[in-house]
Amino acid sequence: MIYTCTMNLAIDLCIQTENMYTDIVNRSQNCDYQPNGKGVNVSFVLKKLGLDSIALGFSGGFTGDFIKQELKKKDILTDFVEVEGLSRINAFINVMSLEEEYKLVNQGPSVTRENVNALIGKIKNISKGDYLVISGSHPTGISSTDYQLIGELSERNQFNLVLDISSDYLLNLLPYHPFLLKPNDDELLELFGSTDKSKENIIHLAKILIQKGAQQVLVSLGDQGAMYITEDKVLYVNAPKGKVVNSACAGDTLLATFIANKLKGKSDEEAVISAVAAGSSTAFQIGLTDFLDVDNLKRQIICKKI
Repeated sequence: MIYTCTMNLAIDLCIQTENMYTDIVNRSQNCDYQPNGKGVNVSFVLKKLGLDSIALGFSGGFTGDFIKQELKKKDILTDFVEVEGLSRINAFINVMSLEEEYKLVNQGPSVTRENVNALIGKIKNISKGDYLVISGSHPTGISSTDYQLIGELSERNQFNLVLDISSDYLLNLLPYHPFLLKPNDDELLELFGSTDKSKENIIHLAKILIQKGAQQVLVSLGDQGAMYITEDKVLYVNAPKGKVVNSACAGDTLLATFIANKLKGKSDEEAVISAVAAGSSTAFQIGLTDFLDVDNLKRQIICKKI
């Protein structure tokens, strides 16, 4: 079984407007409310690819209820811990005349020690060979010790830990040999206090993560594609061309598609190409990809061994 864990659920309000001016009413051309949070997106994409998952995390108020209802509509099981306050609403504004996107991301509710212990209790029940995908930011109330406990549980219960978190807590989890890390290039550089975005440096930093315990690293590079790095392999794939409408969920789509393809027995090369195509497809539309254009996008992608 695959479990996704979203500690900071969200509703994403995606808005398209022709122009954006100060001090006047700006009328939107299109808007869409999407249940979100990075792990939730992974669950949605896995379902589109025929794989079931159980969504874990913290849920609060009517916004949390909306997210649970939308997951239920897609026959995705949930086992959230209920918390005080409201799961957040984020806004992504695409100004079409400027071809610019503005991202407004809120903090979300705090969690209590009782809430955290309840979530840890659910993770303790994950079995050998299962997958736990922890994605996104964490709310106030979560500590590095909590993440380390999850790492210990993954090693003790022998489930596969997949991490897409931007916190420097990530470094403390490397001794537990996480199955897969999925940083973007900015997050990877920030972990090491680096500003060098060259491919050589990306590879160098990813190799450090592997030397410290990670089994494999998938680095999303935005409009430059992605890199997949293991102890003995480095793959680079370019991104296909297209007009970006909303990049908020592209990395989650990439991660879920990569996992799904690997579980279906695809090669590393096939998995990374499909992942970048699917992530790009999400970026080129409002909402998660419907996969209708993925085969065409894949024709623009070349996988190179470095």
